[in-house]
Amino acid sequence: MNMPDNNRSETKTAIHIKVEGIVQGVGFRPFLHRLARKYKTGGWVRNTSYGLEGYLTAEAAALKCFLAELENSPPPMAQIDRVTAEEIALKESSKKISPHSTPEGFSILESRTGSGSTLIAPDTAMCPDCEAELRTPSDRRYRYPFINCTNCGPRYTIIEALPYDRERTVMREFSMCHECSGEYHDLADRRYHAQPDCCPDCGPRVFYSASGQDLHSDADRNSSTEESDDAFRAAQHLLADGGILAVKGIGGIHLACGALDPSAVAKLRKRKRRAEKPLAIMCGSLEAVRRICEVTPGEEALLTSPARPIVLLAKKDPGSLRDLSFSRRLGVMLPYSPLHALLLDGVYGGPDTLVMTSGNVSGCPVLTGNESAVAALGDTADGFLLHNRRIANRCDDSLIAEWKGQPYFLRRSRGYAPAPLAIGKNAGGICALGAEQKASFALGRDDHVFLSPYIGDLKNAETFEHYTGAMLTYRKLFGIEPRLYVCDLHPDYLSTQEAKRLSRTEGIPLLKVQHHFAHMASCMADNGLDTECFGIIWDGTGLGTDGTIWGGEFLTGDLTGFKRAGSIRPVSLPGGDRAVQEISRIALALYDDAFGDDGDPLKYVPLEKDRCDMLKGLLRTSFSPSASSIGRLFDGVCSLILQRGAVDYEGEGAALVEALSPAETPEELETPLEALSCPFDFYMRDNVRIFDTRPMIRELIRDLDARTDAGQIALRFMSTLICMAADQCRVLNPRKLPVLLSGGVFQNRFLLHGLVSALEADGFTVYTHHRVPANDEGICLGQLAVAQKKRSIDHVFSNANENSFD
Repeated sequence: MNMPDNNRSETKTAIHIKVEGIVQGVGFRPFLHRLARKYKTGGWVRNTSYGLEGYLTAEAAALKCFLAELENSPPPMAQIDRVTAEEIALKESSKKISPHSTPEGFSILESRTGSGSTLIAPDTAMCPDCEAELRTPSDRRYRYPFINCTNCGPRYTIIEALPYDRERTVMREFSMCHECSGEYHDLADRRYHAQPDCCPDCGPRVFYSASGQDLHSDADRNSSTEESDDAFRAAQHLLADGGILAVKGIGGIHLACGALDPSAVAKLRKRKRRAEKPLAIMCGSLEAVRRICEVTPGEEALLTSPARPIVLLAKKDPGSLRDLSFSRRLGVMLPYSPLHALLLDGVYGGPDTLVMTSGNVSGCPVLTGNESAVAALGDTADGFLLHNRRIANRCDDSLIAEWKGQPYFLRRSRGYAPAPLAIGKNAGGICALGAEQKASFALGRDDHVFLSPYIGDLKNAETFEHYTGAMLTYRKLFGIEPRLYVCDLHPDYLSTQEAKRLSRTEGIPLLKVQHHFAHMASCMADNGLDTECFGIIWDGTGLGTDGTIWGGEFLTGDLTGFKRAGSIRPVSLPGGDRAVQEISRIALALYDDAFGDDGDPLKYVPLEKDRCDMLKGLLRTSFSPSASSIGRLFDGVCSLILQRGAVDYEGEGAALVEALSPAETPEELETPLEALSCPFDFYMRDNVRIFDTRPMIRELIRDLDARTDAGQIALRFMSTLICMAADQCRVLNPRKLPVLLSGGVFQNRFLLHGLVSALEADGFTVYTHHRVPANDEGICLGQLAVAQKKRSIDHVFSNANENSFD
């Protein structure tokens, strides 16, 4: 940043200032006005399509202080990426400043549209000032569920175009009353240019509808505190009586019920057809959280942060609340909107702890519209707490665990998206379309990467429509025109097919990046690495460069390419994708591989004899592909240990095995992992060192014969994986390259803690994710990083429309 000459401290100086980053809708202009008064600065500022600009004049020393405070103490929701301040001649400044000045000497002008694009703040939780007003009976916004200011409230979910002004948000449908307008135009007020600003007299209203009756008449009535309270009274009574409530929040609709009411939870699971998948809860206060969970200082900081994500917390009693989660951990969040705060305040006898799960049709995106919610959830919900503020952009809750004092994302969405990641390299015009499960995309603009909010698995038309629609929204909001598309190698992924379509129709080059290389590159980009590394990449499935399915890989390389150095013995999948749900098929394959015809699988595999014989025959055919997958290995072991025939969702087998362990991390054990580990061995195939799973499976079967506790068997299995991976790293990474851990399997806390500790004890430097998830949601960042590196080396791609990057 060019600073005025400090030697002319008593001389008037003029500057042209530009500020880039999240500087709109966050109270930045009144903040500048306060600085102007403090430092006796004249001139003006205005929003632009790229951020904010202005012309300022003051004594040189005062301008220096002005700029320093601007950069070092911005408003809470602001994120400053770049400040440029160019000194201009005073003669020229009079032309720029004087016509726009006010009697006070400083003014804020109308926004200016044009080329370029600014950044948008994520939706954030209610600030302390607004919460105090919400609870104060004498305040005109007392118990008003849409209270907000420049320091809090909805942003991304209400915006439709930039610059961020009211007429380009859904709030244009609500005309401000005289009092709100006064606040909005008062530079001294914290609601100055707060685009969602409203009150009970002029803003959105909440209403309760039993089974979706009279939606339009309820939504169209004038708002009042009494009517609003009637809605919350009805909703709390329903929840207290064990009912299921559909709740429209900021970014979508939730289904809620009393979390500590087992019959209500069972009813919700039955109606939603969600038999075992853990349910997130929302507690009305930290005290309510502490009644059921342990909370570390780091976890409390995440819980109470403006982002208000779901945080995975340890239950006080690991075996309790199994109807909410079979794991020892529970996903917990605090209210992040005034509507949620009022719903959980218990004023009308409602519970202070609610299940708060996505209101959607199974496998489809979360619902956002009143009518669509009633149509889809009419048989699920007993009542609807809705409002008449449209949701322009859906945004699910974020899900985070604390890991070594930092966030460890499992889902990056509300509260974080669409705030970009800075990568320090020019990624402009690169559009990475991610994978299929936990679909995501990444768009590059300058040195920023804009990551999509949570989308889901691309398995149906509804989710695909959400995916493509969100991508178009990002392109429009952030002014990004793709110049290079990047996708996965798998030809059947809808994301790959969309990348091919876009590349073909727009005449833009397409780069394909192997799935596990993208995982490795994602962890590199997450940690700012651009050097040769050693990646341990464990997940469910991804297409390898040899045409087979990978998922338990040890890779060496950098952003320009990789080599497969190690893997695991492929696991057969009788019937292909059917085996991902019917995990007894994988158990049979593992047993058959370990024992051949010498054993009796019916003693260990939960299958009827006829079906077992049929599947054994299938194992010898082309209808039984194989996958070198840690995720599928977990599935098969889960089936053997728990006598489990099927799972409800991908990854459940691994979660069930993790939950069996008597210890959450190896640090809790008195016995070293090496003593717990099963025997294991390796063999070489095509210069790849392969972990032979057969000795381990034979040992686990012996444990089953000995009626060893299921938790101990699970513990031995995970300990073996840690010891095996450490051995692979010692042998395959003798130069002690930085080690990267990525892939969905590393959502397993036991493996994550254990492997990091084992590798660090061996002298390796280990990197994990902290800005994007380790699962497939983070793959798009890796794809973009690989493309950026290739483009920086090649400068331009060849005229060929497609390039594979293996």
